[in-house]
Amino acid sequence: MGSLRPVLAIQAIMIAFIGLAMLLPIFADYLAHDDYDLPDMTAFMVSSIVCILVGAGLALSSWSGFTTLSLRANFLISGLSWISVSLFAALPLMFGNYHLSFTDAVFEVISGLTTTGATVLDELDTAPPGLLLWRSILHWIGGIGIILMAIAILPMLKVGGMQLFRLQSSDTTDKPYAAASQIALGITAIYTGLTLACFLAYWAMGMGGFDAINHAMATIATGGFSTKNASFGYFFENPNIHGPLLPVASLFMILSALPFGLYLLAMQGRVGALWRDAQVRFYLGIIIAAVLALTIIVSLTMNFGAGKSLQLAMFNGISIITGTGFAVGDYSLWGPLAIALLFCLTFIGGCAGSASCGLKVFRFQVALKALREYGQKLVFPHAVIGSKYNQKILTPALYRSVLMFFFIYFTSFATVAVLLSLLHLDPVTAISAAAASLACVGPGFGDVVGPAGNYASLPDAAKWVLAFAMLLGRLEFFTVLVFFTPGFWRP
Repeated sequence: MGSLRPVLAIQAIMIAFIGLAMLLPIFADYLAHDDYDLPDMTAFMVSSIVCILVGAGLALSSWSGFTTLSLRANFLISGLSWISVSLFAALPLMFGNYHLSFTDAVFEVISGLTTTGATVLDELDTAPPGLLLWRSILHWIGGIGIILMAIAILPMLKVGGMQLFRLQSSDTTDKPYAAASQIALGITAIYTGLTLACFLAYWAMGMGGFDAINHAMATIATGGFSTKNASFGYFFENPNIHGPLLPVASLFMILSALPFGLYLLAMQGRVGALWRDAQVRFYLGIIIAAVLALTIIVSLTMNFGAGKSLQLAMFNGISIITGTGFAVGDYSLWGPLAIALLFCLTFIGGCAGSASCGLKVFRFQVALKALREYGQKLVFPHAVIGSKYNQKILTPALYRSVLMFFFIYFTSFATVAVLLSLLHLDPVTAISAAAASLACVGPGFGDVVGPAGNYASLPDAAKWVLAFAMLLGRLEFFTVLVFFTPGFWRP
């Protein structure tokens, strides 16, 4: 299969990077000056040393310079990086204040890195600041990681129609981000800038600095981890908040669910490219329609005023459709019609090349075009019919790729739901947890995994099933499933 040295070297770099990132929670705990933070500081310090030493040792033994990576090497890097980072990032959660089991620690970390936001932790309001910051950092790293992966790797691997979004094929003239390193720097700058802007907005509205930076990282990553048990509901009811918190948070969630590749074009003066994109227009149309429908349902069901109904419907609806997973109140109480609509929104996700997960909007658009072509062929069997998407011709191979992705997605959803049912989870919990994990949304529905609960009470086997589902959904399925095909491992 060729040398694995470049693959191992990249794993080493990422493990060492995670070790260095652990220094930030240590600093946060140090600033808190509380005795209960000392075990957490020690756990992060030891874990940081272990990660740096392992990463450095693995890098020294496997480094062979920069080489051109094969297709299989790219698949390995895409899958193994998330697994290796998850295992090492779980160390401080196992040895810190909470003393999480190996299962719970890995579940929490995978939930963070995949920007799912499903948690097994209770009493977040009194948790050590280092632990809370670490969860947000995992979100932030996972968010930028999946954006870069979606722009640089998935189009090359032709996963689920992602070849439509190869930057190399779009406007090669006068492009300042021609090299992969320049693209990565540009994306990172945009991602960091959005995070800073979100932090300043939250802070200006009355959030404390620590809460603001944590929620900003979770918002831009479309993650959902909060520093409070009540999530954004804590701040919505807080009299110290003096601004339109929910609309502002909703705006930043939408911005994070839009294609970051188009932000690169906007940076070179082509602001209109964002609005001209068919995916963006279709996505914003779905959001507007969903928010209006939810507003009507909430106002009729809960007897709230128009203003409060709009705010709750907008925030919770956008949080679910973007896969962020923040919550204000228990939307499970809005009635069966609202639950059905929110459940459907769970699967949509955001745009390709964004921090969001889910099926992605462009796949719905391509599927609709395939359906239209099929209908036209039935009526005019001898007609030559073709379709384009953002000025790119849709080929039969691309149609098959997208439709196969739909098949794999919903087959995986049914499989995960059945496995959870076999582990004695009730139907609502099993179905909603399967959907929320594959779509990397976080909270599901019902009393157990709904917005008012968490995943702590689930059996360990269920947590492993859901952790695998998060990785499947975040890495676009085929990037993981290819490892289980014998042909992949043949020389």
